[in-house]
Amino acid sequence: MLKRIVTIQDISCFGKCSLTVALPVISAMGVETAVIPTAVLSTHTTGFTGYTFRDLTADIPQIAAHWKNMGLTFDGIYTGYLGSREQVQIVSDFFDAFRGSETKIVVDPVMGDAGKLYAGFTPDFAGEMRKLCQKADVIVPNLTEVSLLLDIPYPEQYTEAQIRSYLKQLTQLGCPMAVITGVRYNKTQHGAAAYDSRTDSYYTVFREHVPEQMHGTGDIFSSVLSGALVRGADLEQALSIAVNFTADTIAVTVPDLHLYPEGQGPWYGVQFESCIDKLTEYCKSL
Repeated sequence: MLKRIVTIQDISCFGKCSLTVALPVISAMGVETAVIPTAVLSTHTTGFTGYTFRDLTADIPQIAAHWKNMGLTFDGIYTGYLGSREQVQIVSDFFDAFRGSETKIVVDPVMGDAGKLYAGFTPDFAGEMRKLCQKADVIVPNLTEVSLLLDIPYPEQYTEAQIRSYLKQLTQLGCPMAVITGVRYNKTQHGAAAYDSRTDSYYTVFREHVPEQMHGTGDIFSSVLSGALVRGADLEQALSIAVNFTADTIAVTVPDLHLYPEGQGPWYGVQFESCIDKLTEYCKSL
């Protein structure tokens, strides 16, 4: 039997992010992927204007109730963008209802980037997300989300020792493992750092830094990390696969940025489809 994961986040019908990334990427890893869309948008909200939005909050408990009646079980639960306090509470209840003894729960606490909250979020939302992170096995914040979860100033600059301290503090929220994305200790390398409090182990993986900021790469990273963990990878293995595949998708996209309307290439997302063969190759070791 295939391992089975459910991912709970929005679906942007155009622009590669959230569910339009998670579903194909995790499926390509050989993991059955169920989805619960929290909202439907015509496009994602970065770089596009005039997009449509339909909130699906009321549908989530009904989906959960139907699945519970069916006796469905999941090897993994992975959450991305959650747009309201109500959705966070509903997802927290979903964890309680569907968590088994071997279920891996991965929370990507999507709230902001580059030191700023995403539109529609307020600082007090971080308190609700902090409670959800307590129930996770692994959390995957970027540095903006680290500052919100730990209630500290956004770190414009940092050292390796500080990143290690942040990771340990994140696990003290209640989750045994934490990953920080978008970590750079120098101008040439970019990657992620992780900490497993159960073994007091730190891990880092880096690839060459690309100055273009691509939309949706965080979703790709979290999706691959979740898929790898459900496949049985340990944190170090999952981190390596997630960093390397994300870097592969960026590298293959950069040469084609000139083909998009001026300045719009990074908004459309990366060409992960061209790298699926690499992802399946990485997964052969699992």
